[in-house]
Amino acid sequence: MRRKHVDGNSFAFLCDDIDELEHSVQESLPRVSVIMPLKGFGEHNLQNWRTQITSLYGGPLEFLFVVESKDDPAYHAVSRLISEYKDNLEAKVIVAGFSTTCSQKIHNQLVGVEKMHKDTKYVLFLDDDVRLHPGTIGALTKEMEKNPEIFIQTGYPLDLPSGSLGSYCIYEYHMPCSMGFATGGKTFFLWGGCMMMHADDFRQDRYGVVSGLRDGGYSDDMTLAAIAGQHKRLISSPPVAVFPHPLASDLSFSRYWNYLRKQTFVLESYVSKVNWMMNRALFTSHCYLSWGFVWPYIMALVHVLTALRAPYSKIVKEASDSSWGLYLVGLLFICTLIELISMWNLTKVEIQLCNMLSPEGPKVSLDSYNWGLVFIAVLVDNFLYPISAFRSHFSQSINWSGIRYYLRDGKISKIERENSSKYTDLGGKHLYGKRTYPSNKSLLGYLSRTLAQWHQPKKYDV
Repeated sequence: MRRKHVDGNSFAFLCDDIDELEHSVQESLPRVSVIMPLKGFGEHNLQNWRTQITSLYGGPLEFLFVVESKDDPAYHAVSRLISEYKDNLEAKVIVAGFSTTCSQKIHNQLVGVEKMHKDTKYVLFLDDDVRLHPGTIGALTKEMEKNPEIFIQTGYPLDLPSGSLGSYCIYEYHMPCSMGFATGGKTFFLWGGCMMMHADDFRQDRYGVVSGLRDGGYSDDMTLAAIAGQHKRLISSPPVAVFPHPLASDLSFSRYWNYLRKQTFVLESYVSKVNWMMNRALFTSHCYLSWGFVWPYIMALVHVLTALRAPYSKIVKEASDSSWGLYLVGLLFICTLIELISMWNLTKVEIQLCNMLSPEGPKVSLDSYNWGLVFIAVLVDNFLYPISAFRSHFSQSINWSGIRYYLRDGKISKIERENSSKYTDLGGKHLYGKRTYPSNKSLLGYLSRTLAQWHQPKKYDV
């Protein structure tokens, strides 16, 4: 992009060749339907939605915002937003109703597919917390046109921690997604926050896409990834598909834990015997590697405490002198520095890319990252992952945004609407339109904290 800009292409953030912006080229672009399942309304939603509906894609484009009911706070918020752009936007809000055979998100997606334009060639599923770049839809469509063998195009989030330990744990959890950029665009896993597919795959239920999602599907991305693997279909990720993902300013550790529970719970859902075996392999390897990562730090702590105790105990001093423990601690320290420097460098590159892809948007900065908290989050996340995975395995149920799902034989068998959750996990969104304050805190204290947060400028909002 920098070379193109030097060569005179000031629109390199949109396309490699400036001739692609010619009217004759733009009018021949295929129709794309963007489907966004919504749930609740939070601090970053309006900004995220604006980046989505103000895309600079030159072809026919429609946006379908899908909610489960008109009681959802997102319904009125997105309706007002659409009315602001009604003269320049093809968009509508769809009420999907309650899901009965699959997760609410999947139900909303499939209802959106049923309502999309009959001439739609590609359908793009987006989460409502995705902050798009102006040229994202065009870049994804270009890759689909270039290689018809692509089954799914995906992208990955660049989490912007809000300062809490929970937000840094989310950032650390998503970092491995970036490996998709190191495989030449071909990958075997995808992120449900951004998925572009052929519309005809849904119209004709190719490879059991619709039935696999509709009949007991819990996770859209894991289900589609399993279908792609089963039928040897290509999952691709273009190098420009990385999106700023601002996390809630009040993302607590308990909400991170619930998010981790939802992520490990997907390993309990499957669409075939092969998918079940792959999930068991992921379960085993992930648990082994996670605790295998944490164990050296526990042993290092033991060696350091032993060295500190040695001057006061002859036996401990003899044991310490005959051990290579402190040398191993030093080696672990060097490895930790290399790891953190690698994460810093990868994050820096992704931030630079995001700022170049959205030259008019709010700038993302590396200065806001606390690398001490990143290190703690790496340990905490790897320690808790196996615990969450085992709990998911033995419970076979999960609460997702006020809805409890029960699994049987890898598919959703029962759905209960508890309405006990007031907020979603990452975006801090209000689910039922009424803000409450914690019952164990005074109203005066709650109002004081709210006033203080109101005076404090937001890092990632403009």
